[in-house]
Amino acid sequence: MHLPISKPFAPPPRPSGRVIAVLGPTNTGKTYLAMERMLGFRSGMIGFPLRLLARENYDRAVAIKGQEAVALITGEEKICPPAARYFLCTVESMPLSREVAFLAVDEIQMCADPERGHIFTDRLLHARGSEETMFMGAETIRPLLRRLLPEIEIVERPRFSRLAAAGTAKLSRLPPRSAIVAFSAADVYAIAELIRRERGGTAIVLGALSPRTRNAQVALYQAGDVDYLVATDAIGMGLNMLIDHIAFAATRKFDGRTARALTAAELAQIAGRAGRYTRDGTFGTTGGIGALDAETTERIENHRFEPLPALSWRSSALSFRSLAALKASLAQPPQRPGLVRARTADDEFVLAALARDPEICALAHGEQAVRLLWEVCQIPDFGKVASDAHARLVGRIYRSLAAPPGRLPTDWVARQVERINRTDGDLETLMQRIANIRIWTYVAQRPDWLADAAHWQERTRAIEDGLSDALHERLVQRFVDRRTASLYGRLKDRQQLVASVTAADDVLVEGHFVGTLAGFRFAADASVGGAAGNAQRVVNAAALKALRSEVAARVRRLEEADDEAFALDGNGVIHWQDAAVGRLVAGAEILRPRALPLASELLEPAERERLRRRLDDFVGNRFSHALAPLFAARPEAHSAAVRGLLYQVSESLGSIPKRAVATQLRALSGTDRQALEALGLRIGGVCVFFPALMKARALTVRALAWSAFVGRPPPVTPERTSVPVTSLDDWPLAEALGYLRLGPRAIRIDICERLFMKARALARTEAAFAPGTLSALAGCTAHELPAVLAALGCRIEHRAGGMHLLMPRRGNRKRTQPKPEGEPIAPDSPFARLKQMVAAQ
Repeated sequence: MHLPISKPFAPPPRPSGRVIAVLGPTNTGKTYLAMERMLGFRSGMIGFPLRLLARENYDRAVAIKGQEAVALITGEEKICPPAARYFLCTVESMPLSREVAFLAVDEIQMCADPERGHIFTDRLLHARGSEETMFMGAETIRPLLRRLLPEIEIVERPRFSRLAAAGTAKLSRLPPRSAIVAFSAADVYAIAELIRRERGGTAIVLGALSPRTRNAQVALYQAGDVDYLVATDAIGMGLNMLIDHIAFAATRKFDGRTARALTAAELAQIAGRAGRYTRDGTFGTTGGIGALDAETTERIENHRFEPLPALSWRSSALSFRSLAALKASLAQPPQRPGLVRARTADDEFVLAALARDPEICALAHGEQAVRLLWEVCQIPDFGKVASDAHARLVGRIYRSLAAPPGRLPTDWVARQVERINRTDGDLETLMQRIANIRIWTYVAQRPDWLADAAHWQERTRAIEDGLSDALHERLVQRFVDRRTASLYGRLKDRQQLVASVTAADDVLVEGHFVGTLAGFRFAADASVGGAAGNAQRVVNAAALKALRSEVAARVRRLEEADDEAFALDGNGVIHWQDAAVGRLVAGAEILRPRALPLASELLEPAERERLRRRLDDFVGNRFSHALAPLFAARPEAHSAAVRGLLYQVSESLGSIPKRAVATQLRALSGTDRQALEALGLRIGGVCVFFPALMKARALTVRALAWSAFVGRPPPVTPERTSVPVTSLDDWPLAEALGYLRLGPRAIRIDICERLFMKARALARTEAAFAPGTLSALAGCTAHELPAVLAALGCRIEHRAGGMHLLMPRRGNRKRTQPKPEGEPIAPDSPFARLKQMVAAQ
């Protein structure tokens, strides 16, 4: 069996040199000091708790010392120029076999971390620079440093700025440049959605994000594209951002084993991200969790915390003689006070799982095979959600490496890598793919495991970058509304907003589409913040502030517009330039409705009144033109009988059943009838009406007048000539709209007249008729026709020759004609009595 050869690990001897601990709260310049110290020596190395911090400080060192002098070493990335003298690493990846003059470990209080603490403790005990060693961290580790390293020098660093409590506040009232901290992805997303609706957007920082995505999100916040950051406690470790306020949405977290309350020191580590250099910061709570208690608040403000009780430790002197020996050496208890056995780590869980596999146990014989197994078990599970699947993957890798030729099959690696190379899916899917590709990025850093390690390093890095960019883009799409964020920032800074309205009535504020201006009403884009919340109010405020001058100009143009520029639809809404600007409301008379401008925040009271007057003029003109016969029938030059009849016809909007005005009709003289005919009024067989007002346009205006006056829609629309009667209450009023109820149907008056004339003609011929002709004209069924005709005073009689129509005959009494004007009328004649009745009216 061919096995790759790895050098056994042995802690290097401690060279003599100065050992310093630089302790203090956040924002004390500890990391900056360490970088300055390292670059002042001939060589140096710093271990950071996060890959992105190693990368950030690598870039700083390259800018000062040049690319050939600086190396970057993490589990997933190695840049090692041959002449490199300065090494920026993650703590796990520090090449301790290399001698350097200066060595430092950042965030040394991580020695107490239940998951990674044993690695930091190992560096504390064994990693040294030949001339100087520096540990940077929190004051809480001071007593244990004194106990474990009596020779250590401790330097205290005060915070550059003040950190003060600000109490509790609602999410919607948090100040700009705030970071909201939660402890689960679900809570982070929910808060981010709310911030997007309220303030336009937020950046996201989660531990599950790749360094590239996290940096892109931080850059989004730092550039001011968004004013808020929603994060887990991942921001508590070394991320330097311009945060003014930290708001805790929770103070409990699940630490991988159980849900627990954060200690005051842990809260302070996060709260300390507020304020930078000499700029003060604040912290508080939100989300209904209540304010922090007074003791915790005082401790955070004054940086006073309980010292760490013990540091996490796991033996680094491992035995690879056998699988059992390896497990036994990992289980060794610490021999020094101040140290406690570390919680079982992920690599131990994977080792235990693989040790139950008979095939792997058979392969793990001999020191090299056991050492290889342990190295494979240390492949990180970046996703931390599928330990069984991760153990199976690690087992597959070990089987391949333990068999000739001792390398992973290229085809298999290609399939594993390429199936991850997809940028579709939701946030969780992309984060899981990033976690999976980071495993292969880590594997690719082992040149003895792959046939062409350089190719796979490049390939996996490219895929991770592509996935990270896609994840960043997806986060921005979901949690950032750049338009609202930009407008909110300008309003906050009291800047003058520049707005314009396009030819298509699109409203642009600072170049952003924010909605449309329809007439005098602004309709905000519904996509802003889900059309709700503070984001919507921000957009509205920006638009309203910027559209005042445009609205004033539109009012002037509307006042100067001809009546042809206006339109009145069937619902009583007035349109100007294809936009609704007003509506009809009841006036003092049914023929004189008023115009009411539609509500608009953009109109000043004076502008609204000017708008109302012009719309009133249009409505008056439109009604007087469309219903001209009614307005022309008002002169007082007519007789009392004519005036009375015209009044009733006008109140009925141009038509009335003859039965309703029978008395007035009997009082009319021949001259009166001639006057009525001259006005265009027709006295038909069943109705008295103006034929001109039975046209479609006039009927529509009549319906509008009726609807505005009674405040409800008309019971029938003018385009229908016959409709079934469904509501007895409506039909007396419907007569004003030009309809007459005939039995089960309401039929338009002009059709009623035609039907009456047709029925009378058929009755005079005394010939049989086909009912279909009359039912088609009446718009009714054959079953309804008899009742319709009965309402006209007709009846159908069935005879041997077919159906006949009968109408009641008028009396045979000869009509008495009035004497010509100018001739005397006998005092006892009927005409004298009629004259007295007319005069009395």
